[in-house]
Amino acid sequence: MKDAVIVGGGLAGLSAAWRLRNWDVTLLESGSRVGGRIRSENRGRYFLNWGGHMFAGGKTATNSLITETQTRSSEIPGSLSAVSMNGKLLIDGPVQSYPFRIPMSLKDRASMIKAGVKVSADVLRYANAVRLRPNESSEMRQQRIYDFENDRSFADYIGELSEDAEAMFRPTITRSAADPDELAAGAGIGYFSLVWNIGQGLNRSIGGGPSSLVESIAAPLQENIQLDAKVYEIVHKKDHVVVRYRQDDIDHEIEALSVVLATPATVAHKIAVDLQEDKREALGQIVYGPYVSAAFLTNETEPQPWDRAYGIATPKRSFNVVMNQGNIVRGTESERQPGGSIMTFSPASLARKLLDQDDKDIVDTYIGDLDEVLPGFAGIVEEAQVQRWRTGAPYCFPGRGKLQPTLNALSGRVFLAGDYMGTLYTETAISSGFTAAQEAANILVTARQTRRHHPVQHPNENEPPQHQAGTASAGETTDTNSASTTITSEAS
Repeated sequence: MKDAVIVGGGLAGLSAAWRLRNWDVTLLESGSRVGGRIRSENRGRYFLNWGGHMFAGGKTATNSLITETQTRSSEIPGSLSAVSMNGKLLIDGPVQSYPFRIPMSLKDRASMIKAGVKVSADVLRYANAVRLRPNESSEMRQQRIYDFENDRSFADYIGELSEDAEAMFRPTITRSAADPDELAAGAGIGYFSLVWNIGQGLNRSIGGGPSSLVESIAAPLQENIQLDAKVYEIVHKKDHVVVRYRQDDIDHEIEALSVVLATPATVAHKIAVDLQEDKREALGQIVYGPYVSAAFLTNETEPQPWDRAYGIATPKRSFNVVMNQGNIVRGTESERQPGGSIMTFSPASLARKLLDQDDKDIVDTYIGDLDEVLPGFAGIVEEAQVQRWRTGAPYCFPGRGKLQPTLNALSGRVFLAGDYMGTLYTETAISSGFTAAQEAANILVTARQTRRHHPVQHPNENEPPQHQAGTASAGETTDTNSASTTITSEAS
């Protein structure tokens, strides 16, 4: 009997495993590596990245995990709100000035300014909703964020826009993996808060790439991790849980006192067959959008115009944003060194256009657009790799907030974790993993504390003793423990 089984080796599952590392745990991951939608690879001074890349600092679960695992992190040095549109690359200056600096018609400019004023005001309201308040739980805070403008789509909220104004807003909104008519208005406002770095604090990068954090967690847990182990059923018993999985074409099952279910909601809905009915239905309503991303290693030998930017929005392109991963290295240099690393990112409807194309066609399309966004880029590409994320990210649709109390409700011995449990991206994945681990630990502590002693009855204990203690006759010994106690412990 295991203390806990963690199902899913993404960031949420690994975070739970880390917090339960002193118990007898097994982590089951269906893929050939841990990390889930966190994926990066080192390339000398640089790293290539295809997944999550921005992390929280301050008083957050993320910062606790980074500190506990002794993982190196740093504040992102470059601009998060650069833009390339209509032949103009803007790195610096307030975003409110962009409508006046990007080439466009007066009609487009007026439409963009009107919408921008509205969003700017509501970003401040959103920042207040996100802000931590004294003595409140993380669940209370998250519910408040979900309830912010959650009754309509961003498209309905923003209203009709001119062509260029709509193009300007779309890259920020679609980072969610949803298009403007799919995403809740409040969540869309939240993405502008993130990009403008107001209120949320997701502004840190992991040294050596995001997978450095993943592997720092996994390294001391290697003996507890099983890869290529596809869980197909989780069932409650009277006082434990049975997890059934398939590995190397052989069916297995593990019994455990608790389970942390840290798969995407779409998977959790299928395999947790006897979850409380309303919770299982809520899992089935979570919606994910797709991503296609690509990483490019470059070999430039001179400074580039984009060196000071980290995130560059790219309206009207095959991707909606360029992430300059090399900017992390730029922030540590006293003199510009050769090379760089660029990531492109196509979500939602942009991803659906690319998912079924082969890698070469996707790379060719990306390089063609990148060469216009970052002049001369085609001539400095040394390596390019594509990643498809068909289950890219859960997005906040209108009405999503109503599901949250059901998902948070505790029932049984299976505890949910994952980025679908909230709106704070990597921070939600980690904090939900920590929370699920704590709930599992509560069960384990209670099991240990209430475990009963089972005395072994002495054969003659109902008969009067023949000798008093200390008066044994020659050849006899006094047994001062006439009843023995057996305590069984399943935890290491």
